[in-house]
Amino acid sequence: MPKMSRRGNFATILSIATVAVALSVSARTAVAGDNNPTADQILKALAPKPLTRGLSAGPQVDPAKVAAESAFVKKIRNRATRSLSRNEREEIATMAQDKPNIDLEINFDYDSADINARSMPSVQALGKALTNPDLKGSTFVVAGYTDAAGSEAYNQELSERRADSIKHYLVDKFGIASGDLVTVGYGKTRLKDPDQPMAEANRRVKVVNMETKQTAPQ
Repeated sequence: MPKMSRRGNFATILSIATVAVALSVSARTAVAGDNNPTADQILKALAPKPLTRGLSAGPQVDPAKVAAESAFVKKIRNRATRSLSRNEREEIATMAQDKPNIDLEINFDYDSADINARSMPSVQALGKALTNPDLKGSTFVVAGYTDAAGSEAYNQELSERRADSIKHYLVDKFGIASGDLVTVGYGKTRLKDPDQPMAEANRRVKVVNMETKQTAPQ
């Protein structure tokens, strides 16, 4: 009986260990797949949606709204991140709700605006996507966010520095025009997962294509 008991315990431990390893591998695979979008996936997410005039079935153009948005985007181009007022940041966020966008989980070193090595594939994929001819002429907002750790003022400044880091990398490594990238920080004011304010999902960079393409009437 003792021998059978030991064999049974050993089999149980082996089974648990096998399941644990399998779950660990599956989790790592899922994270790797979720955190590193390809350039094609980013390009598809940021492709401007054509708008139409007249009686077509597609989304309709409001010329006054398009003109107002174009004027605002022109106003914030080439602005330093910290020069944007709270009202301007909120206006960017409101406009971005209806624009093509993508959330990228880009990690930074602790208490730093240096891009973490494991996030570099996502940044490089973003650079490749933004240099695609299909996105030529667009202005992109690069928005930085933090989790809820730390004070509001500290996180606001940190999110701005991190957005700037992404912009500088894209300009230096991919030759993207500085004026085509508008950087803004939101600190911890717009958590992606408010139910888990310390979650990693809240530490992100959001890229928005502010361009609105119009098609000729049919």
